[in-house]
Amino acid sequence: MNITSFAFLCFYAVVLFLYYLIPKKAQWMLLLAASILYFLTAGELWLIAYPAVSVTAVFIGALCIEKTKEPVKRKRVLSFVVLFCLVLLIVLKYSNFGAYTYNGLAARIPFLPGSLPELHFLVPLGISFYTLALLGYLFDVYYEIGRAQHNFLKFALFGFYFPVVISGPILRYRDVEGQLYEGHKLDYKQVTYGLQRILWGFFKKLVIAERMAVIVNTVYGDYASYPGAYIFIATVCFAFQLYADFSGGIDIVIGISETFGIRIAENFSTPFFSRSIQEFWRRWHITLGVWMKDYLFFPLQRTRRFSDMQAALKKRFGKKAGKKMAAYGAMFVLWFAVGMWHGGSWKLIVGSGILHWSYIVLGEIGQPLWNKLYAVFKVKKDGRVFGIFQQVRTFLLVCGGFLFFRSACFFTACDMYRKMFTTWNPQVFWNGALLQLGLDPVEFVIAVVSLLLLLAVSVLQQKGSVRDRLAGKNIAVRWIVLYALLFYVILLGYYGPGYSAAEFIYQGF
Repeated sequence: MNITSFAFLCFYAVVLFLYYLIPKKAQWMLLLAASILYFLTAGELWLIAYPAVSVTAVFIGALCIEKTKEPVKRKRVLSFVVLFCLVLLIVLKYSNFGAYTYNGLAARIPFLPGSLPELHFLVPLGISFYTLALLGYLFDVYYEIGRAQHNFLKFALFGFYFPVVISGPILRYRDVEGQLYEGHKLDYKQVTYGLQRILWGFFKKLVIAERMAVIVNTVYGDYASYPGAYIFIATVCFAFQLYADFSGGIDIVIGISETFGIRIAENFSTPFFSRSIQEFWRRWHITLGVWMKDYLFFPLQRTRRFSDMQAALKKRFGKKAGKKMAAYGAMFVLWFAVGMWHGGSWKLIVGSGILHWSYIVLGEIGQPLWNKLYAVFKVKKDGRVFGIFQQVRTFLLVCGGFLFFRSACFFTACDMYRKMFTTWNPQVFWNGALLQLGLDPVEFVIAVVSLLLLLAVSVLQQKGSVRDRLAGKNIAVRWIVLYALLFYVILLGYYGPGYSAAEFIYQGF
């Protein structure tokens, strides 16, 4: 069930009604039953075996780690369970990475013989999200940051919790442990705030993302007929589509959890206002970035091999340069993993990983030069104009990665870059050509107005909670705003007979 579907809304409404009808001590059991039912209705029934096996393995592994005092045995258990979960993830999601790479090269290099066969597995819903959440819990128990859960069914709720399985956010057990299992009484403010968040998510997904998708699909589906500025426009539209789609889904998920009295981590914080790539990744897919830093980057830096490499580089290139080179090496592993997490293809490894690593490294290496240029041109680095320049620059750099993300493959992305920079057609911005990309004039105006509304709310978010500001208004203003948004979604959203809103983009991860 797609979470924007009528079937899911009915399912959610029934669960919410029962949640506050039954005794508080039984609420977590209802959520577990609902989560299992959701998994069973999401595809082939037997696919639930994969998350069930992962949950069981991590649950047993954590108990063994907690009870074992010998460091060697603890590390062996940790290694075995981590390897087991990663093998499941790699086999189901990345088994064709080598075949895709070879076949892509063989299609373009004449002397490479034949092609490799590809394997096709049915992948369980949200495998990347629940795998990282489970491994994060296991690492916390190993490092004695958190305690092991001794009730298997309670731990199963953490692994199966249905709102987050489609597109995250990635849960931390220690952040939600108490909330998942303690009883919650009906709180009017909490439920209404949650429903408001859900409505805002529907606005992003059904009104904005689906309209942006029309333009993106038109150009990316036949980019040879739409070179130059068309590709640039479609890539910017894809940035808005992806943000509205992904953050809209997260809004719905957070809103659903909030109505249950469960607060989960935010995954976005107005990322397109970022002034640097580093800041962008502190604001975009926040839980993935935090997971990668806490459980990959920092542990990697503490390994003996990394220390030896750092010492060798310091000896050869000097203390300062060697330390930076070692850090860049660890960052490369981090960003490669981020790209690989998004999917087993080079377009994602480059567009969501290595390209961002190169942005950061080149930016740091070139910082002395940039400082000299700022001094020559007397740039006020704390000024508003320079701040806007940084935001636009960062947005365009991010769009450079999004082009890889959306393209059919790595080679297609390279060809699209070539066609974008070798065709000069700026007239498409004013000659009416934008109205030939799938949206008629009325639809185009709706898209622009909706984006402006999203921008206005994002600006207000910079100053604090928009829902709190709305709650401070009188009841007439509150209901006018909420009903206006509701009917805006109902009247202008893409849904209904003959139309099915596309699945959330990150549902594939």
